[in-house]
Amino acid sequence: MQRWRGLADLPGSWGRCVITIGVFDGVHRGHQALIRRTVEAARSRDLPGVVLTFDPHPSEVIRPGSHPAQLTTLRRKAELVEELGVDVFCVLPFTPELSRLTAHEFVHEVLVDQLHVAAVIVGENFTFGNKAAGDVALLRTLGRRFGFAAQGAELQGQALGPVEDPGSTPESEITFSSTYVRSCIDAGDVQAAAEALGRPHRVEGIVVRGAGRGKDLGFPTANLSTPRFAAIPADGVYSCWFTRSTEPGKRLRAAVSVGTNPTFSGRERTVEAYVLDVEEDFYGHDVALDFVLKLRDQIRYDSLEPLIRQMEADVVRTREVLAG
Repeated sequence: MQRWRGLADLPGSWGRCVITIGVFDGVHRGHQALIRRTVEAARSRDLPGVVLTFDPHPSEVIRPGSHPAQLTTLRRKAELVEELGVDVFCVLPFTPELSRLTAHEFVHEVLVDQLHVAAVIVGENFTFGNKAAGDVALLRTLGRRFGFAAQGAELQGQALGPVEDPGSTPESEITFSSTYVRSCIDAGDVQAAAEALGRPHRVEGIVVRGAGRGKDLGFPTANLSTPRFAAIPADGVYSCWFTRSTEPGKRLRAAVSVGTNPTFSGRERTVEAYVLDVEEDFYGHDVALDFVLKLRDQIRYDSLEPLIRQMEADVVRTREVLAG
């Protein structure tokens, strides 16, 4: 898969393509269905399939300070998109100038003149152009004018609507959206988030030096410095898979504490991973935590003895949860 930053990387020989457009934060199951549909349409036309996304998040440019919690880094998003068979992952810098393009200008200048789209497949609620004035209906109209097909998230002849939870009834169906996933993570319901994502929610970061309390208690932890907008689960203790960027296929079990360490009257919110069965200093490593299950809330203990007993129980429970 090719990865482009902006359209300056467009090859001089670039022909037509099939494209889908969106932020795709989380690349959840709804996004996956849309991207697969794009890849299928591209293959049927013998054209490259392109995912066009934006960085930074458009809301941060349009309404500074409103950046939502980020479910996936750009690097992780690219990895997930590549697994779906996409040919090109194009990140368009979202600038004030881009935000001021009208819907017509965006289609003409970006999609037609530069990307030469043959078909555009987007979500049914897709909007574009200055003040989000463009919608799927307008995209279809412009498609007829400029000679490309436009589909509003149709899949096998049906609108790509709610993605149902396996075994659910029509009354209990859930529309999986990035907003929904963020709300699950914010509540600490990492299992519901994983159901919507099709995999555990991942938090990435660099291991930095901490206060060293875990080592003193017999549970040395890897303390993560996470990206600025990372979607961190609610305070609590979790069972997670721990991986290093240098060994992405090697998963290690970890009991992870998220919060302010109330027993020690902490104020700064931290993410600390006790990696089971490994005696190693992970300082300076790029690592990832895949959140599988919340074990409990953060608890303030009056002494260290009950805290240590609880941490031992957390480790036992983590072994059980991640036994596979």
